[in-house]
Amino acid sequence: MENIPIVFWLVPIASVCALGMAWYFFKTMMKADEGTPRMIEIAEHVRKGAMAYLKQQYKVVLIVFIVLAVIFAIMAYGFNAQNPWVPFAFLTGGFFSGLAGFFGMKTATYASGRTAEAARHGLDKGLKIAFRSGSVMGLVVVGLGLLDIALWFLVLNAFYSGKMPTTEMLITITTTMLTFGMGASTQALFARVGGGIYTKAADVGADLVGKVEENIPEDDPRNPATIADNVGDNVGDVAGMGADLYESYCGSILSTAALGATAFASSTAEGMQLRAVIAPMIIAAVGVFLSLLGIFLVRTKDGASMKDLLHSLGLGTNTAAILIAIVTFPILYALGIENWVGVSFSVLSGLAAGVIIGQATEYYTSQSYKPTREISAASKTGAATVIIKGIGTGMISTCIPVLTISVAIMLSYLCANGFDMSMSAVSIQHGLYGIGIAAVGMLSTLGITLATDAYGPIADNAGGNAEMSELGEEVRNRTDALDALGNTTAATGKGFAIGSAALTALALLASYIEEIKIAMHRVGETMTNVAGDTIDAAQATIPDFMNYFQVNLMNPKVLVGAFIGAMAAFLFCGLTMGAVGRAAGKMVEEVRRQFHEIKGILEGKATPDYGRCVEISTQSAQHEMIIPSLLAIIIPILVGVILGVSGVLGLLAGGLAAGFTLAVFMANAGGAWDNAKKYVEEGNFGGKGSECHKATIVGDTVGDPFKDTSGPSLNILIKLMSMVSIVMAGLTVAFM
Repeated sequence: MENIPIVFWLVPIASVCALGMAWYFFKTMMKADEGTPRMIEIAEHVRKGAMAYLKQQYKVVLIVFIVLAVIFAIMAYGFNAQNPWVPFAFLTGGFFSGLAGFFGMKTATYASGRTAEAARHGLDKGLKIAFRSGSVMGLVVVGLGLLDIALWFLVLNAFYSGKMPTTEMLITITTTMLTFGMGASTQALFARVGGGIYTKAADVGADLVGKVEENIPEDDPRNPATIADNVGDNVGDVAGMGADLYESYCGSILSTAALGATAFASSTAEGMQLRAVIAPMIIAAVGVFLSLLGIFLVRTKDGASMKDLLHSLGLGTNTAAILIAIVTFPILYALGIENWVGVSFSVLSGLAAGVIIGQATEYYTSQSYKPTREISAASKTGAATVIIKGIGTGMISTCIPVLTISVAIMLSYLCANGFDMSMSAVSIQHGLYGIGIAAVGMLSTLGITLATDAYGPIADNAGGNAEMSELGEEVRNRTDALDALGNTTAATGKGFAIGSAALTALALLASYIEEIKIAMHRVGETMTNVAGDTIDAAQATIPDFMNYFQVNLMNPKVLVGAFIGAMAAFLFCGLTMGAVGRAAGKMVEEVRRQFHEIKGILEGKATPDYGRCVEISTQSAQHEMIIPSLLAIIIPILVGVILGVSGVLGLLAGGLAAGFTLAVFMANAGGAWDNAKKYVEEGNFGGKGSECHKATIVGDTVGDPFKDTSGPSLNILIKLMSMVSIVMAGLTVAFM
C-alpha cells in the first residue's frame, strides 16, 4: 500500500488536543467554589444517583454486548459469513461510546453546583462554567471518536498491507471500520432510551404531584422526586446525548470513507482513492481546532436577555461553522481530490443544512418567538388547547427541516458528481460520496455544537440546586435565564442530531450495498450485470446491483420493507412512550404516598425519601429499555432473512423517511411545550401558580417523553437499523 500521507497524522493530533482541552476544562471547573454545605450536599445526592444508575445500565448493556459479540464471532469464524475483525470492532465502538457518555456525565454532575455558586456572582460567570463544562462532553466525543478511527485505520493498514491489491484493501479496511458503528449505535440506543425513561418518569412525577396538585415550586426540596429529576437530566441529556452523537460523528466519517474507497477505486490519479478515504477524517480533525476557538468566544454580561444569551452561544457556534466552510476548500485542494470545488460545496450544503435546521428549531421552540407564545396563550382556555396547539406547532415545524435535508441531499449529490444526471455507475458513486461528506460537514464542529446541548442539563441542575439551597430571588433569576437558554439549545441540539442522522443514514444505505457485494464475494456468489453477463459480485456497479435485486417500487418486497420501516418508527415511539407512562405512574404514586404518610414534608419539617424515587426510576428504566432497544436489532435481521436485500433497502428507506419526520415533530413539540411553560413562569398570563401555569405544566408533561425519550431516540433507531443490516449482510446473503 502507498504510504499514509503525513496530513493523516493531523487526525490523532486533533484527538489528543480535544481530550487534553477537555481535561483542562474539567480541572478548571473542579477548582471553582462548589458553594455552601447545603449546595454541596444536594450536588452529592445527584452525583451518587447518576453514577449508580449508569453503573447498573452498563451491567445490562455489557450482557447484551457479550451475547452479540459471541454471535458475530460464530458467524465470522464458524461460518465465514462475517469479517473476522467485526466482533472486536463492535466491542470497541460500544466501549468508546459508553466512555464518552460517562466522562460527560461525570463532568456535568460536578459542574451544576459550581454553576449555581458562580451565578451568585454574575450571569457571565455562571454561563462560562456551565458552557465550558458542557464543552467537556463535546470535546470528549470528538476526541475519542477520532482516536478510535485513527487507531483502527493504522492497525488494519498494518495488518492488510501487502496481502491484497491497494484498491481492494482500502475497501476492506473502510467497510471493516464501519462495523464498529454498530457497537456505538447499540450503546447509544440503550443510553438514550434508558436515560429518557429515567428522567421523564421522575420529571412527570415531580411536576404532576408537586407543581399541579400541591402547588409547590419546581425543584422544591419538599418534593420527593426532585433529586431523581435532577439525576435524570444527566443520565438522559448528557450521557444519552453524548453516546448518541458519538455514533453519528463516527458513522458519518466512516461511511464517507467507505464510499470514497469505492467511488474512487477506478481513478487513474495516483493515491486518489486513499486521499478520498482520509478526506472526511481531515475535515473532522480541523473542525476540532475551530470548535476550540468557538468555545473561547462564548461570553455574556449581567442582565442579558434571552436573545443576548442566544447571540453569545451563536457567536461561538457560527464562527466555527463559517471557518470550517472556508477552510474546506484549501483542505480538499491540498489533498488533490477530483472535483475538489464541487465536493467542497457538498460540505457546505451539510453545514448550511445544520444551521438552517438549528434556526428553524429555535424559532419553533423558543419563547422569544410567536409559535411558543401562542401555545402559552392557549393556556387561557385550559390544558387541552395547550396540547392541541403544541401538536399542531410540532407538525408544522417539520416542514423546514424536511425541505432543508431534501435540498441538502440533492445539492451535495449533484455538486460532488459535477451535476451529472446520467445515473451512470461513476456518477452515482461520486454523488453518494458527496452526501456522505455533507454529513461530515454538518458534524465537523460537533465539539462546540454538542457543548451547547450538554450545557442545558448543567444549567437546569444549577437552577434546581439554587432552588433547593434557597439562594435568593436574584440568583434564581440568573439560573432561570441560563435554564431557559438551555431548553432552547437542547431543542436546537436535538434538531441538529436528527438532521445529521438523516444524512448519515443515507450514506449508510449506500454502504449497505457495498457490504452485500463483499459478503457475496466472500462466499463466491456471482451476479448478473445490466448487460446480462455473469460477473464477480465485488465488481458490480450500483446499477448492476439494483437491477439484479430488482430494487424498484414495482417490487412488492421493497414496498413491504418500506411499510415495515415506517411502522418500526411508530412502534418504537409507542413502546418508549408507554414505558415512560408506566414508570411515571409508579413515581406519581410514590410521591403521593410520601406526601400523605411522611408527616411534615409540606411544612419543611421532615425530609422526603429521595432514595426511593431514585430507585423507582432506575429499576423502571432498566426494565423498560430492553424491548424497544432490541427491536432495532431484531427487525432488520428478520427482514433480511425473510424479504432479502430488496426488502432491507425498503426497510431502511421507509424507516429513514418516517423516523426523521416523526423525530423532528416530537422534539419540537416537546421543546415548545416546555418553553411555553417557561414563558408563563416569567410572569405572563398570570405567572407561576395561576391556572394558565397549571395548564402549561400539563402540556410540558405530555411533551417530556416527546422531546427527551422517543424523539431523540428515533435518530439512533434509523442509524442502528442501517448498522445492523450492514453487519448482518453475510446472514442475509446466506438466506438468498
